[in-house]
Formats: sequence, structure tokens, C-alpha cells
Amino acid sequence: MRNGSATSWCTIHRDRISRNLDLARGLVPDGRTFCAVLKADAYGHGIAQVVPLIREQGVETVGITSNAEAHAVRDAGFDGTLIRLRAATLQEIEGALDDRVEEQVTSVTTARQLRALMDAGKLRTGVHLALNAAGMSRDALEISSADGQNTCHKILATLGTEIHGICSHFPSNEPAHLRQSADQFQRHTAWVFENSDLKRSETLVHVGSSLTLISDVDVATDMYRCGAILYGILRPDLGFRPTMDLEARIVSLQDYPQGMTVGYDRACRLDRNCRLACISIGYENGFRRVAHESSAVAIRDTLAPVLGKISMNAIVADVTGIKDIAVGDTVGVFGEGDVTSILPETAETQFRTIMADLYTDWGQRNHRVYR
Repeated sequence: MRNGSATSWCTIHRDRISRNLDLARGLVPDGRTFCAVLKADAYGHGIAQVVPLIREQGVETVGITSNAEAHAVRDAGFDGTLIRLRAATLQEIEGALDDRVEEQVTSVTTARQLRALMDAGKLRTGVHLALNAAGMSRDALEISSADGQNTCHKILATLGTEIHGICSHFPSNEPAHLRQSADQFQRHTAWVFENSDLKRSETLVHVGSSLTLISDVDVATDMYRCGAILYGILRPDLGFRPTMDLEARIVSLQDYPQGMTVGYDRACRLDRNCRLACISIGYENGFRRVAHESSAVAIRDTLAPVLGKISMNAIVADVTGIKDIAVGDTVGVFGEGDVTSILPETAETQFRTIMADLYTDWGQRNHRVYR
């Protein structure tokens, strides 16, 4: 099952993705729906492998950002609703027509482009009005100002009831911030309904992510758009488990005397005689250079500290005292082991970023094995 020539690889646990999905859907309040977010090739796990899992559980909506993701979702057999979770250029919109992507609208220019495609019979899906609501301030429309409201009036006049959804994205899920954002979004949504022919009963109002779903704040939303929680990044106390392991191999074992330096720029000097293992993973594979002073890997149920600066294709670990170690042994960079594990909190500390970033990077830089 494993490619013997792979120097580093990700093992993707499909059963855990299914279990995480089941747990996440169980958290959705009655009367609300669930959107599975498969951005960035399903957070590095592989869209083609994840789509069958969400289809098995009857998920009817998928969120993507790029046309390549839209094509991959459709190619994997998903025939439900496909929503783009950001603004798009006209070229992107036209390139996604065959995949029936529901686009976001945030400007008069985009509204007119969408209307032209609808009138020509090329676009047969509804669109979603994206509101900033004092939120991310990246591509959504802020209607707290007179200019923003004027723009919104023009969008509504151009598209009318072709607007099937109103959406936003919260910048923070800290409880006080979340309540503030949710209240603002409700006020802005109410303004849209008061100033248009849209009917609340026929419009999908959606906001919130995995973090919103697991928060203690009850946010008014018809649908939760969740990605991270599917891959076990959040709430292990609720049973969610990481869905990816990252591993490599020992390719050399050497003994070096006290005083010898390790790695580029002689950044590390041995304070004793050491046995060092060269391991077949480096920053090319997503083992980030920032981790050179604070990371460890799992070898034979022992955490071995990584020494020296990270090379493009190799790292060095201190394996002094680890018994029966041999060239070819598997090294755990991330994941659950029988005895020794390196799990999200540790990985985020070592690599100084979030798991969504790491998963996406690792999954697209390394050979993937599916279990």
C-alpha cells in the first residue's frame, strides 16, 4: 500500500474523516444544514478521496474556492450544491459554469456580469450576496456606510430574486467578538430584506465555521460551513481525531564527538558525544525551517530532538540511547503513535502556525497513502 520509494509520506485516515463528519453533523442544531468545506484539496487530504465520504452521509452542500477544486468535486461524483467561498473574477466565473458553482456577489460590476450570463442562459444557479458585517474586510460588501448601502441597492436591483443566499464570515470566534459579529450580521441581513423583494423563507442566510459550530454562542444561521473540524483539528475532548500522519525514514546513522557542529551555519554544537540520525524530510516537504530549535520527532516510541537548521531534504535528530535503531526505520513527524504521539497542539507550537496550514502544506508536498 505504501510507495516504497517515497522518502516522506502522509497517511490519510478515511475512517476518521467519516467519524469526524458524523460527530460534526451531530452538533448542528435541528433545522439547520451543513456545508463541507473542501478548499485546498480538502485541506491537503485529497478531494477525490473525501467526496465519497461526504456523499455516504448525505451532505448536500460543498464549499470550494478555486475552479480546480470545483472540477475535482464534480469529477468525484458530487451532484449537490457547490458554493464558492470568496469573490471571483469573470474569467473564473465563466470557467466554472459547467460545474454549476454558486458565486458570491459583492460589487455592481460582478452583479452585471452575473446578470449577463443569466440572461444568456449560461448561468443557471443562484448567487449569494456576501456582507462584511464588520468582519474580515477582504472581499465582502460593508453596508454600514451610505456608499455601501447604495452599492447594495444597485446589486439588488440588478439581480433581484436570483440572490438565493446572504452570507458572511466571522473574523473571530472569541465569545464577545462572536456575539458582536452575529448581531451585526443579523442587522445587516434585516436591512437587505427590508430594502428588497427577497423573502426570508426563500433565502439561505449562512455564516459561521467549525469554530462557530463548537462555540457556546448560538449564532443565527441556516447553515454551518465547516472544514477544519472534519480533519480532527478541534476538540479532541468531543472525540474528534487527527486524520493525517506525516512520516519519513532514517537514511543514515552516524556517531559524532562532543564539540562537533550540526547543520548549516554551525547553528548547533554538540555538548556530548552523540549518535545522530539523518531523516528523509526537509523544508521541501513542509518541515518548516522555523522548527529548528524547538522540534522533535518520534522514533521507536521515543521523542528525539531535532538538531541544527532544517535542510531542504533532510533533518538531523539526536537518537543517542535509543535501542535497536536502524537505517530504514519509520520516523513520526506528526500523528498518533502506539506509545509516542505528536498531536496538533505540539505541532502548532513546533511549527508556529495552525494545523489547517500544516495539513494543506504536508498533504500537497508529500506522497499520500489512504487507509
